[in-house]
Amino acid sequence: MNGKVIPHTPLAVDFWQVRKCSHVRLFFLSHMHTDHTSGLTSSWSNRPIYCSPATAKLLKLKLQVKEKWIHPLEVGETHMLALDDIGKETLTVTVIDANHCPGSVMFLFEGYFGTILYTGDFRYTPSMLREPCLGSYKKIDVLYLDNTNCDPSRTLPSRQQATQQIKEIIRQHPQHNIVIGLYELGKETLLVELAMEFKTWVEVKPERLETLCALNLPDVFTTEPGAGRIRVVSHTEIRMSSLILWNRQYPTVAILPTSRPVPVLHPCMYVVPYSDHSSFQELEDFVSALRPASIIPIIGTCIPHFSAFLSPRKSSREVVVPESVRQFMTKVCNSDTSVKPTRWLFRPSPPVARGVVFESPEHSSQPPEIVAQENSPPSKVLSP
Repeated sequence: MNGKVIPHTPLAVDFWQVRKCSHVRLFFLSHMHTDHTSGLTSSWSNRPIYCSPATAKLLKLKLQVKEKWIHPLEVGETHMLALDDIGKETLTVTVIDANHCPGSVMFLFEGYFGTILYTGDFRYTPSMLREPCLGSYKKIDVLYLDNTNCDPSRTLPSRQQATQQIKEIIRQHPQHNIVIGLYELGKETLLVELAMEFKTWVEVKPERLETLCALNLPDVFTTEPGAGRIRVVSHTEIRMSSLILWNRQYPTVAILPTSRPVPVLHPCMYVVPYSDHSSFQELEDFVSALRPASIIPIIGTCIPHFSAFLSPRKSSREVVVPESVRQFMTKVCNSDTSVKPTRWLFRPSPPVARGVVFESPEHSSQPPEIVAQENSPPSKVLSP
C-alpha cells in the first residue's frame, strides 16, 4: 500500500487502515489505482474522504463507498477545511493535476504544521511549476515524493515519444489485430489517440467501458467483439499461451505499454516504456526547482539522490499541535458525525473542453468520423 499518515496532524493520504491511525479525521485519496485504495471498501464510514471529482465518481462506481462520505475538491483550486470542532484551526489544501491517470491529483497542505506537498503518483511536466501555488515564493517544508522510477541508470522516453513508438509498431503490422495489455485504470489518452490515428474502435470489456463512460471520454470504445482492430485486455493476459492462441485464430500483435522490466515471450510481443510515473531526470528537475526542506519517499528510499537539491532551511522544524486539534484527534467518531463543508477560496475560469466525438458503433456500421466538440458552458460558482 502506497499511503502515508502525516505526522502531528489528523490527516492521511491513501492510507485506509483506520485501526493504525485512530487519530486521523480527514482522509485524502490521490487516485483510484488499487495500490492506493487497499483497505478502502464499501463499508467505509464516519470519516470524510477528499478527492478529485473524477475519483469521486469512481469511488461510488467501483468501490460503492457511500456518497455522504465522499467530498470532491475541484482541481486547480484552494480549499479550506476545519481541523477542530470550534473553527479555530483550519488548513488549506490546493488540488493539483498529477498527470498520472484520470482523476489523479497532488495535494498541497498548508497549516500549523507548515507547508506539505504530497505528489501521490505523478508524471512531472514543467507546466506544474507554473501553478500559482507552486511559484518560486513557495517554501515547501516536506515533499512526499513518488519515487517509482528513482533509478539514475534508467532513462524513459516522454509519453509522446512512447506513443509514437506504439503507432509505428501498429503501422508495421497493417494486417494484424492489435492487443494492448493495461491495468484497470490509466492510459486512456493513449487509447483515444490510437483510435483517432487508425480510425478504429477500441474493443474493451464491459467493466472497463463502465469506467470510461463515467469519465466522459470520447466515444471511441465498444464492447462489440470484432468491431475494431484494437482490443484492450488485462496486462496479465499478455503471456505466451495467449499469444499462441490469438495467432492461431488471426495474426495478432500484443503491446505492453509499461516502464517495468517485462520479458518478451513471443516474436509478436512488444514492450514499450510508456510510463505514467516521472522519470529520474524529471524527478531531479522537479525537486531542484522546488527545493524542499525535506523529502519523504512514498516508495522505499531515494533521499541520497536528491540531497543536493534540498533547501538549507531547517528541515526538522518542531510542530506544535494546537490544543483544539489535539482534542479533535482524540474525539470518538460515530455515525452521526457531521462533516463541515469545504469553503471555496477561489475558482479560476474553467478550461475549454476540446476533443473528438465518435458515433457509437452500435448505431453505425461505418468507420468513426472525428467531429469537433462545441465549447462547454462555464461551470456554476459554488457558494461557501
